[in-house]
Amino acid sequence: MVQNDAVRSLPTKQQLEWADAEIGVIIHFDVQVFEPGYSDWRQHWGYTPSPKVFNPAALDTDQWIRTAKAAGAKYAVLVAKHCSGFSLWPTEAHDYSVKSSPWRDGQGDIVRDFVRSCEKYDVRPGLYYSTSANAYYRVDNPGIVVSGHPAEQEAYNAAVIRQATELWSNYGELFEIWFDGGTLPPEQGGPDVVSLLAKLQPEAVCFQGPRGTPSLIRWVGNEEGCAPYPCWSTTDEMKAASDHGASPMYGSGNPDGAVWAPAEADVPNRRDQWFWYEGEEHLLHPVDKLVECYCDSVGRNANLLLGMVIDNRGLVPEADVKQFTEFGEAIKRRFGNIRGETAGQGHELILYMSSPSMVNQLVIMEELSEGERIRGYRIDGLADGVWKPLCEGISVGHKRIERIDPVRVSQIRLTVTRSSGTPRIRTFAAFETGSDDR
Repeated sequence: MVQNDAVRSLPTKQQLEWADAEIGVIIHFDVQVFEPGYSDWRQHWGYTPSPKVFNPAALDTDQWIRTAKAAGAKYAVLVAKHCSGFSLWPTEAHDYSVKSSPWRDGQGDIVRDFVRSCEKYDVRPGLYYSTSANAYYRVDNPGIVVSGHPAEQEAYNAAVIRQATELWSNYGELFEIWFDGGTLPPEQGGPDVVSLLAKLQPEAVCFQGPRGTPSLIRWVGNEEGCAPYPCWSTTDEMKAASDHGASPMYGSGNPDGAVWAPAEADVPNRRDQWFWYEGEEHLLHPVDKLVECYCDSVGRNANLLLGMVIDNRGLVPEADVKQFTEFGEAIKRRFGNIRGETAGQGHELILYMSSPSMVNQLVIMEELSEGERIRGYRIDGLADGVWKPLCEGISVGHKRIERIDPVRVSQIRLTVTRSSGTPRIRTFAAFETGSDDR
Protein backbone atom coordinates (compact mmCIF):
# COMPACT_ATOMS: atom_id res chain seq x y z
CA MET A 1 0.00 0.00 0.00
CA VAL A 2 1.28 3.44 -0.93
CA GLN A 3 0.38 6.32 1.36
CA ASN A 4 1.13 9.96 0.65
CA ASP A 5 0.54 12.48 3.43
CA ALA A 6 0.51 15.53 1.17
CA VAL A 7 -1.61 18.52 2.15
CA ARG A 8 -5.21 18.04 1.01
CA SER A 9 -7.90 20.49 0.00
CA LEU A 10 -11.05 20.31 2.14
CA PRO A 11 -14.68 21.08 1.26
CA THR A 12 -16.88 23.71 2.86
CA LYS A 13 -20.01 22.70 4.76
CA GLN A 14 -22.07 23.88 1.79
CA GLN A 15 -20.12 21.70 -0.65
CA LEU A 16 -20.72 18.66 1.58
CA GLU A 17 -24.46 19.37 1.66
CA TRP A 18 -24.44 19.80 -2.10
CA ALA A 19 -22.70 16.44 -2.64
CA ASP A 20 -25.24 14.72 -0.40
CA ALA A 21 -28.06 16.16 -2.53
CA GLU A 22 -26.75 14.12 -5.53
CA ILE A 23 -29.66 14.90 -7.91
CA GLY A 24 -30.98 18.28 -9.01
CA VAL A 25 -33.08 19.67 -11.85
CA ILE A 26 -32.49 22.75 -13.98
CA ILE A 27 -35.66 24.36 -15.30
CA HIS A 28 -35.67 26.22 -18.64
CA PHE A 29 -38.54 28.55 -19.60
CA ASP A 30 -38.18 31.51 -21.95
CA VAL A 31 -39.81 33.44 -24.80
CA GLN A 32 -38.82 30.88 -27.46
CA VAL A 33 -41.36 28.49 -25.93
CA PHE A 34 -43.98 30.90 -27.31
CA GLU A 35 -42.06 31.91 -30.45
CA PRO A 36 -40.30 28.69 -31.58
CA GLY A 37 -38.54 30.38 -34.52
CA TYR A 38 -36.36 32.16 -31.99
CA SER A 39 -34.70 28.94 -30.84
CA ASP A 40 -31.22 30.15 -31.85
CA TRP A 41 -30.88 33.68 -30.49
CA ARG A 42 -27.53 34.34 -32.20
CA GLN A 43 -29.28 34.19 -35.58
CA HIS A 44 -31.45 37.14 -34.57
CA TRP A 45 -29.08 39.88 -33.42
CA GLY A 46 -31.06 43.09 -33.11
CA TYR A 47 -34.35 41.26 -32.51
CA THR A 48 -35.95 39.76 -29.43
CA PRO A 49 -39.53 38.45 -29.26
CA SER A 50 -42.04 40.80 -27.71
CA PRO A 51 -42.78 40.15 -24.02
CA LYS A 52 -46.44 40.11 -25.10
CA VAL A 53 -45.96 36.56 -26.42
CA PHE A 54 -45.25 35.29 -22.92
CA ASN A 55 -48.55 34.10 -21.43
CA PRO A 56 -48.49 30.67 -19.70
CA ALA A 57 -52.14 30.53 -18.64
CA ALA A 58 -51.83 27.45 -16.39
CA LEU A 59 -48.40 28.07 -14.84
CA ASP A 60 -47.97 26.06 -11.65
CA THR A 61 -44.57 25.99 -9.97
CA ASP A 62 -45.90 23.51 -7.39
CA GLN A 63 -46.33 21.02 -10.25
CA TRP A 64 -42.72 21.65 -11.35
CA ILE A 65 -41.29 20.93 -7.93
CA ARG A 66 -43.54 17.94 -7.25
CA THR A 67 -42.16 16.47 -10.47
CA ALA A 68 -38.58 17.22 -9.40
CA LYS A 69 -39.26 15.61 -6.03
CA ALA A 70 -40.65 12.50 -7.73
CA ALA A 71 -37.34 12.17 -9.61
CA GLY A 72 -35.44 12.20 -6.32
CA ALA A 73 -34.12 15.74 -6.77
CA LYS A 74 -33.02 17.48 -3.59
CA TYR A 75 -32.43 20.83 -5.29
CA ALA A 76 -33.77 22.77 -8.26
CA VAL A 77 -32.18 25.54 -10.32
CA LEU A 78 -34.50 27.94 -12.17
CA VAL A 79 -33.11 29.67 -15.25
CA ALA A 80 -34.22 33.14 -14.20
CA LYS A 81 -32.67 34.80 -17.27
CA HIS A 82 -31.26 32.90 -20.24
CA CYS A 83 -29.56 34.22 -23.36
CA SER A 84 -32.59 36.11 -24.73
CA GLY A 85 -32.40 38.52 -21.80
CA PHE A 86 -36.08 38.03 -20.90
CA SER A 87 -36.37 37.95 -17.11
CA LEU A 88 -38.78 35.73 -15.20
CA TRP A 89 -39.08 38.25 -12.38
CA PRO A 90 -40.22 41.93 -12.53
CA THR A 91 -36.73 43.39 -12.66
CA GLU A 92 -36.22 47.12 -12.28
CA ALA A 93 -33.20 47.01 -14.59
CA HIS A 94 -35.32 47.14 -17.78
CA ASP A 95 -38.78 46.37 -19.16
CA TYR A 96 -37.97 43.09 -20.91
CA SER A 97 -39.52 40.85 -18.25
CA VAL A 98 -42.73 39.28 -16.98
CA LYS A 99 -43.96 42.72 -15.87
CA SER A 100 -44.40 43.65 -19.56
CA SER A 101 -46.24 40.41 -20.40
CA PRO A 102 -49.98 39.65 -20.28
CA TRP A 103 -49.32 36.83 -17.80
CA ARG A 104 -51.13 37.77 -14.58
CA ASP A 105 -51.55 41.26 -16.04
CA GLY A 106 -47.85 41.93 -15.56
CA GLN A 107 -48.09 41.40 -11.78
CA GLY A 108 -46.53 37.93 -11.61
CA ASP A 109 -43.11 36.80 -10.41
CA ILE A 110 -42.04 33.30 -11.43
CA VAL A 111 -38.86 33.42 -9.33
CA ARG A 112 -40.92 34.17 -6.22
CA ASP A 113 -43.40 31.38 -7.00
CA PHE A 114 -40.56 28.94 -7.69
CA VAL A 115 -38.80 29.65 -4.39
CA ARG A 116 -42.07 29.32 -2.47
CA SER A 117 -42.75 25.95 -4.11
CA CYS A 118 -39.25 24.76 -3.22
CA GLU A 119 -39.87 25.72 0.41
CA LYS A 120 -43.24 23.95 0.34
CA TYR A 121 -41.79 20.65 -0.90
CA ASP A 122 -38.43 20.81 0.94
CA VAL A 123 -36.34 21.20 -2.21
CA ARG A 124 -33.33 23.54 -2.04
CA PRO A 125 -33.72 26.49 -4.48
CA GLY A 126 -31.07 27.70 -6.90
CA LEU A 127 -31.01 30.34 -9.64
CA TYR A 128 -29.28 30.47 -13.02
CA TYR A 129 -28.32 33.96 -14.11
CA SER A 130 -26.02 34.18 -17.09
CA THR A 131 -23.80 37.25 -17.14
CA SER A 132 -22.02 36.11 -20.29
CA ALA A 133 -24.81 36.37 -22.89
CA ASN A 134 -27.83 38.64 -23.29
CA ALA A 135 -29.48 39.24 -26.66
CA TYR A 136 -31.58 42.11 -25.30
CA TYR A 137 -28.38 44.03 -24.53
CA ARG A 138 -26.60 42.55 -27.56
CA VAL A 139 -24.00 40.84 -25.38
CA ASP A 140 -22.18 37.67 -26.43
CA ASN A 141 -19.83 35.32 -24.57
CA PRO A 142 -17.99 35.99 -22.37
CA GLY A 143 -20.06 39.07 -21.43
CA ILE A 144 -18.94 41.74 -23.91
CA VAL A 145 -21.30 43.97 -25.91
CA VAL A 146 -20.91 43.16 -29.59
CA SER A 147 -20.59 46.85 -30.50
CA GLY A 148 -17.52 47.21 -28.31
CA HIS A 149 -18.79 50.62 -27.22
CA PRO A 150 -17.61 51.47 -23.67
CA ALA A 151 -20.85 53.24 -22.72
CA GLU A 152 -22.92 50.22 -23.74
CA GLN A 153 -20.61 47.92 -21.78
CA GLU A 154 -20.94 50.14 -18.73
CA ALA A 155 -24.74 50.12 -19.02
CA TYR A 156 -24.78 46.34 -19.33
CA ASN A 157 -22.48 45.87 -16.33
CA ALA A 158 -24.75 48.13 -14.27
CA ALA A 159 -27.77 46.06 -15.33
CA VAL A 160 -26.01 42.84 -14.30
CA ILE A 161 -25.24 44.22 -10.85
CA ARG A 162 -28.82 45.48 -10.50
CA GLN A 163 -30.35 42.16 -11.52
CA ALA A 164 -27.95 40.03 -9.49
CA THR A 165 -28.69 42.21 -6.47
CA GLU A 166 -32.43 41.63 -6.97
CA LEU A 167 -32.06 37.87 -7.37
CA TRP A 168 -29.62 37.41 -4.51
CA SER A 169 -31.35 39.66 -1.98
CA ASN A 170 -35.11 39.37 -2.61
CA TYR A 171 -35.68 35.60 -2.54
CA GLY A 172 -33.93 34.30 0.54
CA GLU A 173 -30.94 31.99 0.86
CA LEU A 174 -30.02 30.17 -2.34
CA PHE A 175 -28.52 26.69 -2.43
CA GLU A 176 -26.80 27.01 -5.81
CA ILE A 177 -26.04 29.89 -8.16
CA TRP A 178 -25.39 29.05 -11.80
CA PHE A 179 -23.20 31.32 -13.93
CA ASP A 180 -22.96 29.20 -17.12
CA GLY A 181 -19.59 29.93 -18.67
CA GLY A 182 -18.30 31.89 -15.73
CA THR A 183 -18.36 35.66 -15.41
CA LEU A 184 -16.03 38.23 -16.93
CA PRO A 185 -13.88 39.83 -14.17
CA PRO A 186 -13.74 43.65 -13.77
CA GLU A 187 -10.10 43.82 -14.88
CA GLN A 188 -11.25 42.50 -18.25
CA GLY A 189 -14.27 44.76 -18.55
CA GLY A 190 -16.93 42.80 -16.69
CA PRO A 191 -19.09 43.60 -13.64
CA ASP A 192 -17.81 43.04 -10.11
CA VAL A 193 -19.93 40.13 -8.87
CA VAL A 194 -17.37 38.75 -6.41
CA SER A 195 -18.00 41.30 -3.67
CA LEU A 196 -21.74 41.13 -4.34
CA LEU A 197 -21.73 37.36 -3.88
CA ALA A 198 -19.76 37.63 -0.67
CA LYS A 199 -22.23 40.18 0.67
CA LEU A 200 -25.57 38.71 -0.45
CA GLN A 201 -25.14 34.93 -0.88
CA PRO A 202 -22.03 33.83 1.03
CA GLU A 203 -23.50 30.37 1.74
CA ALA A 204 -24.37 29.41 -1.85
CA VAL A 205 -22.38 26.95 -3.93
CA CYS A 206 -21.48 28.49 -7.28
CA PHE A 207 -21.38 26.65 -10.58
CA GLN A 208 -18.53 28.09 -12.65
CA GLY A 209 -18.39 30.92 -10.16
CA PRO A 210 -15.69 33.58 -10.09
CA ARG A 211 -12.23 32.89 -8.76
CA GLY A 212 -12.08 33.15 -4.98
CA THR A 213 -15.65 32.06 -4.34
CA PRO A 214 -15.57 29.79 -1.23
CA SER A 215 -17.87 27.00 -2.45
CA LEU A 216 -17.15 26.40 -6.12
CA ILE A 217 -18.43 23.60 -8.31
CA ARG A 218 -17.20 22.94 -11.81
CA TRP A 219 -18.72 21.77 -15.08
CA VAL A 220 -18.04 18.13 -15.89
CA GLY A 221 -17.18 19.07 -19.49
CA ASN A 222 -20.20 17.73 -21.42
CA GLU A 223 -24.01 17.89 -21.46
CA GLU A 224 -24.47 14.12 -21.44
CA GLY A 225 -24.83 13.53 -17.69
CA CYS A 226 -21.59 11.55 -17.71
CA ALA A 227 -18.51 12.22 -15.62
CA PRO A 228 -15.10 10.99 -16.74
CA TYR A 229 -13.41 8.36 -14.62
CA PRO A 230 -11.52 9.05 -12.49
CA CYS A 231 -13.31 12.19 -11.38
CA TRP A 232 -11.72 14.05 -8.48
CA SER A 233 -13.32 16.60 -6.17
CA THR A 234 -10.28 18.85 -6.38
CA THR A 235 -8.84 20.67 -9.34
CA ASP A 236 -6.02 23.05 -10.16
CA GLU A 237 -6.24 26.73 -9.35
CA MET A 238 -9.00 28.28 -11.47
CA LYS A 239 -7.55 29.02 -14.89
CA ALA A 240 -8.79 30.61 -18.06
CA ALA A 241 -10.97 28.49 -20.34
CA SER A 242 -10.82 31.29 -22.91
CA ASP A 243 -8.71 34.33 -23.62
CA HIS A 244 -11.02 36.28 -21.34
CA GLY A 245 -10.54 34.07 -18.30
CA ALA A 246 -14.28 33.81 -17.70
CA SER A 247 -14.57 30.13 -16.80
CA PRO A 248 -12.98 27.80 -14.27
CA MET A 249 -11.38 24.46 -15.07
CA TYR A 250 -13.56 21.50 -15.87
CA GLY A 251 -13.29 17.77 -16.54
CA SER A 252 -11.57 15.08 -14.45
CA GLY A 253 -9.96 17.36 -11.88
CA ASN A 254 -6.67 16.67 -10.14
CA PRO A 255 -6.30 14.52 -6.98
CA ASP A 256 -3.65 16.93 -5.69
CA GLY A 257 -5.45 20.08 -6.82
CA ALA A 258 -5.42 23.23 -4.73
CA VAL A 259 -9.14 24.01 -5.08
CA TRP A 260 -12.08 21.91 -3.89
CA ALA A 261 -14.52 22.26 -6.80
CA PRO A 262 -16.49 19.03 -7.40
CA ALA A 263 -18.15 18.36 -10.75
CA GLU A 264 -21.77 18.74 -11.76
CA ALA A 265 -22.97 16.73 -14.77
CA ASP A 266 -25.93 18.29 -16.57
CA VAL A 267 -28.11 16.61 -19.18
CA PRO A 268 -31.41 17.63 -20.83
CA ASN A 269 -34.23 15.16 -20.23
CA ARG A 270 -35.03 15.49 -23.95
CA ARG A 271 -32.22 14.62 -26.31
CA ASP A 272 -30.17 17.76 -27.15
CA GLN A 273 -33.04 20.03 -26.15
CA TRP A 274 -33.20 22.23 -23.06
CA PHE A 275 -36.44 24.02 -24.01
CA TRP A 276 -39.92 22.73 -24.82
CA TYR A 277 -41.12 22.68 -28.41
CA GLU A 278 -44.36 21.14 -29.53
CA GLY A 279 -44.29 17.58 -30.88
CA GLU A 280 -40.89 16.60 -29.47
CA GLU A 281 -41.95 13.94 -26.99
CA HIS A 282 -40.00 11.44 -29.11
CA LEU A 283 -36.82 13.16 -27.85
CA LEU A 284 -37.45 12.09 -24.27
CA HIS A 285 -34.61 9.94 -22.99
CA PRO A 286 -35.66 6.41 -21.95
CA VAL A 287 -35.64 5.92 -18.20
CA ASP A 288 -32.83 3.38 -18.59
CA LYS A 289 -30.70 6.11 -20.15
CA LEU A 290 -31.29 8.41 -17.16
CA VAL A 291 -30.38 5.59 -14.78
CA GLU A 292 -27.13 5.17 -16.72
CA CYS A 293 -26.55 8.92 -16.33
CA TYR A 294 -27.02 8.57 -12.56
CA CYS A 295 -24.51 5.73 -12.33
CA ASP A 296 -22.05 7.60 -14.57
CA SER A 297 -22.33 10.87 -12.65
CA VAL A 298 -23.28 10.33 -9.00
CA GLY A 299 -21.54 6.95 -9.23
CA ARG A 300 -18.36 8.71 -10.35
CA ASN A 301 -18.25 11.46 -7.72
CA ALA A 302 -20.34 14.11 -9.50
CA ASN A 303 -23.86 15.45 -9.03
CA LEU A 304 -26.50 14.83 -11.71
CA LEU A 305 -28.46 17.86 -12.93
CA LEU A 306 -31.45 16.90 -15.09
CA GLY A 307 -32.95 19.37 -17.52
CA MET A 308 -36.68 20.02 -17.09
CA VAL A 309 -38.71 21.73 -19.82
CA ILE A 310 -41.81 23.86 -19.21
CA ASP A 311 -44.41 23.98 -21.99
CA ASN A 312 -46.48 26.92 -23.25
CA ARG A 313 -49.13 26.25 -20.60
CA GLY A 314 -46.52 26.78 -17.89
CA LEU A 315 -46.43 23.10 -16.90
CA VAL A 316 -44.09 20.14 -17.08
CA PRO A 317 -45.64 18.07 -19.92
CA GLU A 318 -47.41 14.86 -18.91
CA ALA A 319 -44.91 12.65 -20.76
CA ASP A 320 -42.04 14.32 -18.92
CA VAL A 321 -43.77 13.95 -15.55
CA LYS A 322 -44.07 10.23 -16.26
CA GLN A 323 -40.38 10.03 -17.21
CA PHE A 324 -39.17 11.85 -14.09
CA THR A 325 -41.42 9.75 -11.83
CA GLU A 326 -40.29 6.45 -13.35
CA PHE A 327 -36.66 7.53 -13.07
CA GLY A 328 -37.09 8.26 -9.36
CA GLU A 329 -38.75 4.89 -8.84
CA ALA A 330 -35.98 3.11 -10.75
CA ILE A 331 -33.26 4.66 -8.56
CA LYS A 332 -35.13 3.73 -5.37
CA ARG A 333 -35.56 0.18 -6.63
CA ARG A 334 -31.91 -0.15 -7.68
CA PHE A 335 -30.71 0.83 -4.22
CA GLY A 336 -33.56 -0.68 -2.24
CA ASN A 337 -32.31 -4.26 -1.92
CA ILE A 338 -29.26 -3.83 0.28
CA ARG A 339 -27.38 -7.02 1.22
CA GLY A 340 -24.94 -5.56 3.70
CA GLU A 341 -23.31 -2.33 4.81
CA THR A 342 -20.38 -1.23 6.96
CA ALA A 343 -18.07 1.73 7.59
CA GLY A 344 -14.65 2.38 9.10
CA GLN A 345 -11.16 3.64 8.49
CA GLY A 346 -7.89 2.16 7.38
CA HIS A 347 -6.63 0.43 4.27
CA GLU A 348 -8.77 -2.70 4.60
CA LEU A 349 -12.44 -3.06 5.37
CA ILE A 350 -14.46 -6.29 5.31
CA LEU A 351 -18.21 -6.40 4.84
CA TYR A 352 -19.66 -9.52 6.49
CA MET A 353 -22.97 -10.87 5.16
CA SER A 354 -25.44 -12.43 7.58
CA SER A 355 -25.59 -15.30 5.07
CA PRO A 356 -24.17 -15.89 1.56
CA SER A 357 -25.93 -13.41 -0.72
CA MET A 358 -26.14 -12.59 -4.39
CA VAL A 359 -24.77 -9.12 -5.18
CA ASN A 360 -24.22 -7.22 -8.41
CA GLN A 361 -23.67 -3.65 -7.25
CA LEU A 362 -21.26 -2.10 -4.75
CA VAL A 363 -21.18 1.42 -3.33
CA ILE A 364 -18.23 3.14 -1.65
CA MET A 365 -18.46 6.58 -0.04
CA GLU A 366 -15.63 8.52 1.57
CA GLU A 367 -16.02 10.78 4.60
CA LEU A 368 -15.28 13.92 2.62
CA SER A 369 -15.12 16.26 5.60
CA GLU A 370 -11.67 14.69 6.07
CA GLY A 371 -10.75 15.20 2.43
CA GLU A 372 -10.63 12.92 -0.60
CA ARG A 373 -8.03 10.34 0.41
CA ILE A 374 -8.42 7.21 -1.73
CA ARG A 375 -6.19 7.05 -4.81
CA GLY A 376 -6.65 3.39 -5.70
CA TYR A 377 -8.63 0.38 -4.45
CA ARG A 378 -9.45 -3.26 -5.08
CA ILE A 379 -12.57 -5.22 -4.08
CA ASP A 380 -12.64 -9.01 -3.59
CA GLY A 381 -15.48 -11.34 -2.64
CA LEU A 382 -15.39 -14.53 -0.59
CA ALA A 383 -17.28 -17.10 -2.70
CA ASP A 384 -17.34 -20.74 -1.60
CA GLY A 385 -14.40 -20.11 0.72
CA VAL A 386 -12.21 -18.57 -2.00
CA TRP A 387 -11.39 -14.86 -2.40
CA LYS A 388 -12.19 -13.77 -5.95
CA PRO A 389 -11.44 -10.35 -7.51
CA LEU A 390 -14.64 -8.37 -8.21
CA CYS A 391 -13.40 -4.98 -9.40
CA GLU A 392 -10.80 -2.27 -8.91
CA GLY A 393 -10.75 1.48 -9.33
CA ILE A 394 -9.04 4.80 -8.69
CA SER A 395 -11.20 7.61 -7.31
CA VAL A 396 -14.14 7.36 -4.88
CA GLY A 397 -14.97 10.76 -3.41
CA HIS A 398 -18.60 11.27 -2.40
CA LYS A 399 -19.76 8.05 -4.08
CA ARG A 400 -18.44 5.34 -6.34
CA ILE A 401 -20.90 2.83 -7.81
CA GLU A 402 -19.39 -0.41 -9.11
CA ARG A 403 -21.66 -2.63 -11.20
CA ILE A 404 -20.32 -6.18 -11.28
CA ASP A 405 -21.33 -9.57 -12.62
CA PRO A 406 -23.75 -11.26 -10.17
CA VAL A 407 -21.90 -13.31 -7.57
CA ARG A 408 -22.88 -15.08 -4.35
CA VAL A 409 -20.54 -14.09 -1.53
CA SER A 410 -20.34 -14.30 2.26
CA GLN A 411 -17.80 -11.48 2.68
CA ILE A 412 -16.59 -8.56 0.58
CA ARG A 413 -13.19 -6.99 1.16
CA LEU A 414 -12.26 -3.43 0.23
CA THR A 415 -8.49 -2.87 0.01
CA VAL A 416 -7.21 0.67 -0.48
CA THR A 417 -4.00 0.23 -2.46
CA ARG A 418 -3.03 3.91 -2.64
CA SER A 419 -4.08 6.82 -0.46
CA SER A 420 -3.27 10.30 0.74
CA GLY A 421 -3.54 9.87 4.48
CA THR A 422 -5.60 7.22 6.27
CA PRO A 423 -8.76 6.34 4.30
CA ARG A 424 -12.06 7.09 6.02
CA ILE A 425 -14.97 5.10 4.62
CA ARG A 426 -18.41 6.57 5.26
CA THR A 427 -20.21 3.66 3.57
CA PHE A 428 -19.27 0.37 1.99
CA ALA A 429 -22.43 -1.41 0.85
CA ALA A 430 -23.53 -4.29 -1.39
CA PHE A 431 -26.80 -4.54 -3.35
CA GLU A 432 -28.70 -6.98 -5.52
CA THR A 433 -30.55 -4.84 -8.02
CA GLY A 434 -32.88 -7.48 -9.46
CA SER A 435 -33.07 -8.80 -13.00
CA ASP A 436 -35.01 -5.77 -14.28
CA ASP A 437 -32.22 -3.36 -13.25
CA ARG A 438 -29.12 -5.26 -14.33
